[in-house]
Amino acid sequence: MTELAIAVAMMQRRDSHPIFAPWRQQMSRMLPVRARPLLQLISPLGVGPDFLEPPIASVEEGIEQIMSTPRKTVSAELQRMWSIDRPQTLWVTQLAEQDREAWNDLYQALRSAYATVLARQWPRLRTAFYAETAWRARILARDGLRAALSGTDTSVRWHGTTLEADSPHELTVSTTGQGITLYPSLLWADHPLVAFQPDGRLLLVYPSTTPLPLVDGEEEPADSIAALLGVTRARALQSVIQQRTTTELALDLGLTIGAASMQAKALREAGLITSQRDGKAVWHQCTPLGMDLLTANRR
Repeated sequence: MTELAIAVAMMQRRDSHPIFAPWRQQMSRMLPVRARPLLQLISPLGVGPDFLEPPIASVEEGIEQIMSTPRKTVSAELQRMWSIDRPQTLWVTQLAEQDREAWNDLYQALRSAYATVLARQWPRLRTAFYAETAWRARILARDGLRAALSGTDTSVRWHGTTLEADSPHELTVSTTGQGITLYPSLLWADHPLVAFQPDGRLLLVYPSTTPLPLVDGEEEPADSIAALLGVTRARALQSVIQQRTTTELALDLGLTIGAASMQAKALREAGLITSQRDGKAVWHQCTPLGMDLLTANRR
């Protein structure tokens, strides 16, 4: 349900990650009318009512829990969304008042949105998600919490013992001592998102190394790097163990120079390669992080 809320938020954005532009256009065309009420609840800032995101793996159980949310919780969460940027429409007001027909519309909207947006993509989402979490766990075990957290997004940095990140609004969050859950999302490509889970743990949602539009269609990639990066970028990373220009990389991959440059940009943003301009040529090479990923894949 969290991934569904993130997808609905990302669907409304027009200023983030051009890789998602074709996906947004496709989803805008495909999203059924009965699913569109969710746009009144979930902000393109990545914020939605907490009761729409129960931490339950089963879709059916998640929707069931949403439908049994106490009236007081619903009212408080909808008030919060109105204070951010969601319109106080008649339908949302009826939700707050526990109108039976409005809640039936919400039930239909959730099921319809999941079937359209996530159901077919779920095997790809799961495969890439587990590859990302395995990679992040390796960084955590080898280099510690600071490295694991600072690598979640290009805007994330440490200021003493405080973790800072770019965000459209100022927010200070103090942990409760219950731990932090890292959540890589293949459908979010902007600032990190934070929320507290019912057990007191802090949930930190960050963009996955590989967004969904770049995940290969095969459900069982040949190896863990392909699952994490996609087959083409996995080959690109292997290619730049030795320095390669963009032209040489394009020849190695059988791509146009523009497409090879896009693959290099994605790897560079993930911290896996560096790129340096030398006259008209741009040279690419693995970083220590990239080499470590390749080495771990061989074990």
